[in-house]
Amino acid sequence: MQNRTLEIGVGLFLLAGILALLLLALRVSGLSASPSSDTYKVYAYFDNIAGLTVRAKVTMAGVTIGKVTAIDLDRDSYTGRVTLQLDKNVDNLPVDSTASILTAGLLGEKYIGISVGGEEEVLKDDSTIHDTQSALVLEDLIGKFLLNTVGKEPKEATPANPAN
Repeated sequence: MQNRTLEIGVGLFLLAGILALLLLALRVSGLSASPSSDTYKVYAYFDNIAGLTVRAKVTMAGVTIGKVTAIDLDRDSYTGRVTLQLDKNVDNLPVDSTASILTAGLLGEKYIGISVGGEEEVLKDDSTIHDTQSALVLEDLIGKFLLNTVGKEPKEATPANPAN
């Protein structure tokens, strides 16, 4: 009888551990079961969205204020349209705020950073952030650096003036 009680206790302990790991995985991944009704939608258009994903965080001054809910191509301007879902408690962002695609660390995840503007008019639901900075693509940067250095011919050495 005591052996059976011990087995049930170990089973319950393992079940609690598995549930804790599942909850931790959901929190880390950004998935949530709760509906996000206290948010509003803002759009931003970028020339290059390289590496940005849906559910990427939106931050301001290092604090997460929302997330990316959709990424698609605007057929009129041929730019990437990003739909941001921002918290209602950050409802005082000026319309001239800047959205930039940033990287956490050198090769980390991409996220959107918001820099506050100076206008008195604020962003509302379905507003658009017009001032954006696209993602920095490391491969493009390396290619530009290599083409600049490889394309230049080495300078010819000039003889030093001999001292009289």
